[in-house]
Amino acid sequence: MAIDAKIYQLKITLKYIRPPIWRRIQVRRDIALATLHRVLQVAMGWYDCHLHQFRAGKTYYGTPDIDEFSELNLKDDSRAQLGRVLTEPKQKLIYEYDFGDGWEHEIVLEKVLAPDPAVRYPRCLGGARACPPEDCGGVGGYASFLAAIRDPDHEEHDEYLQWVGREFDPEEFDLEEFDIALRHIE
Repeated sequence: MAIDAKIYQLKITLKYIRPPIWRRIQVRRDIALATLHRVLQVAMGWYDCHLHQFRAGKTYYGTPDIDEFSELNLKDDSRAQLGRVLTEPKQKLIYEYDFGDGWEHEIVLEKVLAPDPAVRYPRCLGGARACPPEDCGGVGGYASFLAAIRDPDHEEHDEYLQWVGREFDPEEFDLEEFDIALRHIE
């Protein structure tokens, strides 16, 4: 890592969910938004099965569509560095994932830090609650999912548990698991 490299501490919060689902991570300032997308997928517990985009003001970043008639005028997120989009603490960026379910994440630049040579980045410092399962239907679908799995007498209880493939604890967050997984991203 370059001596003048800086580390960004970010707080990512899944919008419109209460109590909040959030993660606090540290990444290099020069990380490409395309790589940040991969970091966010791991940090939040998503599986990268859907389209995504970043929004900073009126500028959108994502994977440019090869179709020249696309309505999305995306800037290439593999060529956009986070440190050129967010430059000062308290600035925000929106990360949208799965346009069908409509998951929006607010990313806040909390701190700009000097790198610690003993630390491998990216890393996860904290978080709360499990991410909703993929394809559960957005905020409303997630609320219905939770109601069904919490009530053994609910008509969709068994179906949802079978669909998710296991028990689902919405309060579960294992910091070590997420931090270790992030260290495999280059």
